[in-house]
Amino acid sequence: MSSDLRALVVFADPSLHRSRISRRVAEACASLPGVRVRDLYQLYPDFYIDVRAERALLEEAPLLVFVFQLGWYAMPALLKEWFDSVFKPEWAAPCDGNRPRRLQGKTAFAAVACAGSARDYRAGGAHGRPLEDYLAPLEQSVKACGMAWLAPHPFYGADSTDAEAAARHAGDLRALLARHAGIASKQPQGGAHGA
Repeated sequence: MSSDLRALVVFADPSLHRSRISRRVAEACASLPGVRVRDLYQLYPDFYIDVRAERALLEEAPLLVFVFQLGWYAMPALLKEWFDSVFKPEWAAPCDGNRPRRLQGKTAFAAVACAGSARDYRAGGAHGRPLEDYLAPLEQSVKACGMAWLAPHPFYGADSTDAEAAARHAGDLRALLARHAGIASKQPQGGAHGA
């Protein structure tokens, strides 16, 4: 393992070939030094998770970022399988008090692409609740492991975005990731994001 790992990005998009935003976001994150992107659908198309490898990376990285598109108000199936396999309570959040929480003191947040506008994600809006309500299981899972949870980074309107907005969002997430990971970042030269 590399001792200079500053952030682990757990990326899950089952429809990457159709996404206007996901590939740009993954490339923007991967362009930062000390950031490792784990594309779950590329690594585990059969849903068989290499638990040992994933845990080793989790233990090494001080910052964990979940990047996914919200579908039917939930994370993608493979990301849920990843959690169920990797974050076993006896490893990630033992309750007996005799074993350490392996992820204690780390930080996490979610960067989530959503269909609809920010107005749609509120009481009385098209989706009836704020985005944070749909992310509550993820937030609670992270907190149960002793990690700090940062506010999510949403990208609303992902279903109807254009290339310029997608590139802007990817750049914003890259800057946020660099700030949280303590990485001095420079914008990549020559349209590295395919803009």
